[in-house]
Amino acid sequence: MEDSREFVYQKFSEYYRDSSTVIPKIQRSHQREYGYLMLKERFMVRHRRFTTVEEVKTALSEIVPSDVYHSCAYYENPDYEMDKKKWLGSDIVFDIDADHIPTSCDKLHDEFICSKCRFTGRGLTPEYCPVCGCTKFETKTWPCEICIQSAREEAVKLIDILENDFGFGQKEIRTFFSGHRGYHVHIEEEAIQSLDALARKEIVDYIIGLGLDILNKNSKREKHGRRKPAKKFGLHDFGWNRRLKNGMEKILNNSKKEDLKVLGLKNKSLFENKDVIIQRAIKEGKWESIHGVSDQTWLKLADNVRKIQSAKIDTVVTTDIHRLIRMDGTLHGKTGLKKIEFAPKELKDFDPFTGAVAFKKGKVKVLVSDAPEFILGGETLGPFKKQKVELPVAAAVMLICKGRAEVIANV
Repeated sequence: MEDSREFVYQKFSEYYRDSSTVIPKIQRSHQREYGYLMLKERFMVRHRRFTTVEEVKTALSEIVPSDVYHSCAYYENPDYEMDKKKWLGSDIVFDIDADHIPTSCDKLHDEFICSKCRFTGRGLTPEYCPVCGCTKFETKTWPCEICIQSAREEAVKLIDILENDFGFGQKEIRTFFSGHRGYHVHIEEEAIQSLDALARKEIVDYIIGLGLDILNKNSKREKHGRRKPAKKFGLHDFGWNRRLKNGMEKILNNSKKEDLKVLGLKNKSLFENKDVIIQRAIKEGKWESIHGVSDQTWLKLADNVRKIQSAKIDTVVTTDIHRLIRMDGTLHGKTGLKKIEFAPKELKDFDPFTGAVAFKKGKVKVLVSDAPEFILGGETLGPFKKQKVELPVAAAVMLICKGRAEVIANV
């Protein structure tokens, strides 16, 4: 274990000492708080200040941390304790991680262990242990292509909302592969930096589609409290109203009767009269002309649209105006891959298993306890089970960081 930790330490050290390693310029670097997790000692250091990115790189080459962060916020005194920093503003940052997205592969390679009762399960880590109710877990995850694709799809939806609903241009949106199983999206424009946590919560609620109410609140009610169908909806062509209308039309156009049933939409009229519904209700807004479709059916249809078009983000990250976020160009301690930026338009084509690889030379022999088949640096590797094998350095580092391999000493 010590040999393996030393191996990773040496590789991280070589990366940060290499003159070709680029740590991109950080906006208002001198007003950021910096923090890092020590690789060997495994403790977190915070409240550090650097004036230039050159100072940052020099420090990293000396410290050799596992993970490096800087604040989304700007402070007058970034190296002071929190209550004395004097907050000046903060970027808006979105974190999309496969850890929070159900996928078809998580039961194959992800495992969780309850820290209290040691209950073990596979798949997405639950909020509470089903046996003892504990909320703390030890996790064992893996960054596969399916995980990355699931996170990529959510990032695409997020960027679509930021551009088409909030009006941000592609030059104002910065996109990054996180170095592990997801993506970060930064907005560093001055116009948004003064927004407080409550305002950011409103942005988050919009992006995840929380609190949508498509029923017309001004409609009259019948004797038993039900809304009259003639006053049911008032959907315009902006924001979520536009998304709901377009989404409803797409679902009805592209779904078979069995597909609608899977979505919980069992009303025969939706399928048998979909052309009429699309034309009169959705396009012309004549909801009163549609009979035999209940309020609950419309609401369920709208909720399916919300689930499809909203983006799954870590809401806590975005609302936290003091959040530390992983630094661009630095290594991720769970994979050895880089956090790396690319243009938003390149999101669908950017391959992190090639573009984020930091170690491109050399091989090393390791004993792999367990690993699925994976692709890294253009090479297909594994699966491995209690196997000695010579691997590219990047693959060996990833397996060691994931606790799935150890360096074979004196080889």
